[in-house]
Amino acid sequence: MDFVIQNIVLIAIALVSGAMLAWPLVVRGTAGPSLDTLKATRLINDAGALVLDVRTPQEFSGGHLPNARNIPAAELDKRLGELPAGKPVIICCASGARSSRAAGVLRKAGRTDVFNLDGGLQSWRQAGLPVVK
Repeated sequence: MDFVIQNIVLIAIALVSGAMLAWPLVVRGTAGPSLDTLKATRLINDAGALVLDVRTPQEFSGGHLPNARNIPAAELDKRLGELPAGKPVIICCASGARSSRAAGVLRKAGRTDVFNLDGGLQSWRQAGLPVVK
C-alpha cells in the first residue's frame, strides 16, 4: 500500500497514457473500417461506391472528390434516406475526423458497407488524385 501512495503520480501517468493509446482503437471500432486512397479508388471504380462528403457546403465548393455527394455532418441523421441502398459508401471530410464520426452514425442506422477515407481530402490531394470544384 505504501508503494501505491508514494507513486500515485506515476501510476496516474501510466493509466492516462494507456488510455490515450487505446482511444484510437475505440473510435475506429465505432466508425468501422478505413480505406487509404488506393483502396478507395478501387472501391469507387469496381463497386460503384458512393462518395459522401460531410463537410460544409462552403468547404465542399472549394474542392471535392469527383461525383461526391455533399451532406453536412450536422444534417446526416436527418438525411439518411437520400443515400441509395445496396452501394458501399465512402465518407470523407477535410482530414478524416468528421467522416469517422459520420461513419459511426451510418453504422448505427444499420448500414454495414460504410468506409472512412483515411486522411480525408487532404490525403486525396497528397496522392495527386483529381479534385473537382
